[in-house]
Amino acid sequence: MISAENLAMAFGPRQLFAPANFTISNGQRVALVGPNGAGKSTLLQMIAGLLTPSSGRANVVGGELAYLRQESDIGLDLPLREEMWNALPEANAVRLRIAAIENEMVTNPERVEELSTELDRAQDRFRILGGQRAEPDISRVTEGLGFSKQDMDKLCGEFSGGWRMRISLAKILVRRPEHLLLDEPTNHLDRDARHWLQGELSEYPGTLVIVTHDGSFLDRVVNRVLSIEHGRVVPYAGNYSQFLDERAENEERQMNASERQSRQIAQTERFIERFRSKATKARQVQSRIKMLEKIERIDRPQSVTATNFRIRSTGRVERVVVEVGSLGHEWEGAPVLLDVALEVERGQKVALVGPNGGGKSTLLRILAGEVEPTEGKVRWAERARVGYYAQHQDESLDRRETVLGEVRKAAGKQPDGTLRGVLGRFLFSADDVFKSVAMLSGGEKSRLALAKFLIEPNNVLLLDEPTNHLDAVTRDELLSALDEYDGTIICASHDPAIVDEIATHVYGVESGEVALAEVRV
Repeated sequence: MISAENLAMAFGPRQLFAPANFTISNGQRVALVGPNGAGKSTLLQMIAGLLTPSSGRANVVGGELAYLRQESDIGLDLPLREEMWNALPEANAVRLRIAAIENEMVTNPERVEELSTELDRAQDRFRILGGQRAEPDISRVTEGLGFSKQDMDKLCGEFSGGWRMRISLAKILVRRPEHLLLDEPTNHLDRDARHWLQGELSEYPGTLVIVTHDGSFLDRVVNRVLSIEHGRVVPYAGNYSQFLDERAENEERQMNASERQSRQIAQTERFIERFRSKATKARQVQSRIKMLEKIERIDRPQSVTATNFRIRSTGRVERVVVEVGSLGHEWEGAPVLLDVALEVERGQKVALVGPNGGGKSTLLRILAGEVEPTEGKVRWAERARVGYYAQHQDESLDRRETVLGEVRKAAGKQPDGTLRGVLGRFLFSADDVFKSVAMLSGGEKSRLALAKFLIEPNNVLLLDEPTNHLDAVTRDELLSALDEYDGTIICASHDPAIVDEIATHVYGVESGEVALAEVRV
């Protein structure tokens, strides 16, 4: 069971949310929702005991708790298989001891009898700890998350950032603690891995608290919602869609009640003003004045603040924007891209789809000039002005810099007034622009990285999973902006809205090969 008693957090004068009280019973699967910056990750960290609250406390009773952060936390110098065993420290220690005993029995035959006794005890202990089930569990989880059998012998440091997040997630799922906190577990997963995780979590026997902006995923996994709304933590029963319906009904009831009360107050105030100076009505006037003083005002529902930005291309580019011919690339001797041919014309919006590891990000990095291909050429039009948004763009932000200072680096000679206007459209208003990057939530960092990227003039956008980490409102605004963008887009994404609603051309990228899958007029 997880509970919060008057739990609150303040950063300086800013109160993140009012003292929260809630209980999550054993076996409940709870979605923690709210706009970026509302305090979702902060609340998870307080529950996990990694952050001391300003007041109140969080309690975890009845078992072990594991917490998946938005940043990977793995040993980079170990093979994947060994890192997975590290998720089971007791069983792993016995496993290693068994291997050491068996090796010593070969090298020291005179101690065989003594070592045999110790080996029997170790094997009994291994069985009690469930060690015999560990290898099948490791295989099931890693395969479900998209790792191949060959990947098991690769060093963790050889995997990209998104795959490292999968390793962190896999370790937690193999350990299967009684309480599980997951912060954005779906961000780096392709469709197949996301579908597998959905099934895994929907049958999870322990307590689950999950943060993700994927509403359809939540619909299939959770049976309760905690929503951070304007500084309050509000509980709802049911899945994500049921939460949206109930919240909308509550807001409509609150709006109607607020309007009724406003009419009653206005009527009472008119009576007071009309008869204030009449002695015969003095008692009634005073009665109504006291009544107004005692009324608890019903606030109108506050709408979720949305970003408000548009993207415009800078300068007209030639008809053929980029040509790619016979492009190939290897990484440490292994082929990543094979004989890629691609031509993109002005105004096209190209979606690159396919499983993680298929070569999408590598192709974008080559197009952006960040990686020199092993063979082949990339020819950009003379007037092409290319902007590149990497999958982990937020990781390039300087944690020591302020929000305004970070955007200023990309703005050239644009005045601070203009920059503050841009940041305001990304919900960084007033003193928020002076916050350090280190204080921002994962979603706020993504918004800042997006603002920094879009302030640069361009007529071609190279985008690698641009909707990752964005809340639903900001994601919708970005999708609308991309749909209306009058330049050229090449985007790798698992987001169905980009593929189905925005793309004019869809290319499948798998096993290093790129093939046109669909053209939409």
